[in-house]
Amino acid sequence: MFEFKSSLEDTFQSWSKPASESEEEKCENAIKMIKDALSKSEALKNREIQLIPKGSYHNNTNVRLTSDVDIAVKLKDVFYTKYPDGKVDKDFGNSTASYTFSQYRSDIETAMITHFGAENVELGNKAIQINFNSYRVDADVVPCFEHRRYSLDGSYLTGTEFQTRHSQDRIINFPEQHYSNGVRKNTITSRRFKKMVRIFKRLRYNLLDEGYDVENVSSFLVESLIWNVPNNRFNNATLTEDVQKCFDYLIEQTSSVEKTKEWGEVSELLYLFRTGRKYTLNDAHRFLVEGRKYLFK
Repeated sequence: MFEFKSSLEDTFQSWSKPASESEEEKCENAIKMIKDALSKSEALKNREIQLIPKGSYHNNTNVRLTSDVDIAVKLKDVFYTKYPDGKVDKDFGNSTASYTFSQYRSDIETAMITHFGAENVELGNKAIQINFNSYRVDADVVPCFEHRRYSLDGSYLTGTEFQTRHSQDRIINFPEQHYSNGVRKNTITSRRFKKMVRIFKRLRYNLLDEGYDVENVSSFLVESLIWNVPNNRFNNATLTEDVQKCFDYLIEQTSSVEKTKEWGEVSELLYLFRTGRKYTLNDAHRFLVEGRKYLFK
C-alpha cells in the first residue's frame, strides 16, 4: 500500500514534479545517438528525415525515471495522404511513390542494428526499441511517413503515419501539434496543466501497482483527459483543489457518451473517444471514480 505524505497537498506537490535533470541528459544522449545512426546509413543519409521527440519525455509530463524516450523518425520525401471526400492524388499533383513503408522501416532497422549492435535492438510491432546503458535511457524509435491532411484549397496539416509490423494497422499521430497545444495550455493555467497531468499519471501507476483494473488507461489517455478540463478549473489556491476540480468535472462528463463525443486528443486533430481505441469511455470513467476514492478516502 502506498503511504501518503503528511498531507494530501504535500503528496500532490511531490507528484507534480517532472523527472530529474540527469534523466533529461540521458534522453538527449539517446536522441543524439539515433541521429548519428541515421547519418551513417547509406540508404538514408540523403533522405529528408525529421526526428520528432514525442511522448511523456518531450511533453515534460514524465514521472518515472525508467521511462523510454519516444522518437518519431519521419520521412518527408514520401507521405501518406487524407483527402477531402471525392478527391484523389491527381487533384493535388501527387503520385504513387515506389519507396514503400516496409522498405523504409527495414532501412531504419538496419541503421539501428549497425550502430547499436543486434543485441541492443528489439523489433516491436510499432517501434524499434534501443536498450539502455548507463549513458542513455531506452529509446522507442518509430519509423513513419509524413501524413498530410489536405483541405480543398490544397493546403494541408502535417502529422505522422505508420503501419504496424504484424497487423498492418495504420496509425496517425500529430505530435508537434500535441506539444504546442500542451505548452499553450500550461502557460494559460500558470503551469498547473502539466502538474495535474503528472499527478494523475502517478495516481495511475499507484493504482496499477496495487492491482486496480486500469490496464487500459494509458498515460496518453490520462494526459488527454486533463487536456479536456476547462482552463478555469485550474490555478486554485492549492494543488489539492485543482485535483478535486479535475475529478469533479471529468467524472461528471465521462458518465455520458454525448458529453464527450467531441473531445479531442491534445493535438485537437483526432477524437479521443471514437472507434479503434484500446480504451473505452467506461475505462476512463472507472479510473477516475476509483482514483478519487483512493485519494480522498
